[in-house]
Amino acid sequence: MAANAPHVLVVDDSFMDRLVATRVLKSYNIRVTIMEGPNQAWEFLNADHDVDLILSDYCMPGMTGYDLLMEVKESPKLKDIPMVIMSSDNIPERMKKCLDGGAKEYILKPLNVVDVPRLLGYI
Repeated sequence: MAANAPHVLVVDDSFMDRLVATRVLKSYNIRVTIMEGPNQAWEFLNADHDVDLILSDYCMPGMTGYDLLMEVKESPKLKDIPMVIMSSDNIPERMKKCLDGGAKEYILKPLNVVDVPRLLGYI
């Protein structure tokens, strides 16, 4: 994989959803780092990694994808990284909250190959 390939951080507590997202993204030659939860992702992001896009599940134990979004948007160092929230729940109020909070998009899981070109447009 090329060193200049886009780098996407996938944050999801579901093994299957991480697996699907990783396979879909890698089919586009995207570098993927996976984290099982927002706290782990937050530590990774603060350790100066070159992440071009964060793809986070909404529902996770301890901290939601929205909470992670708020942390990222409040960080002077990380606020410009585009973030997309994924969920298996189609809840309009939650979608609006995430978009109003700065998410580029709120998509339904699992990640689909047809979503990727649009997501890459945020990088």
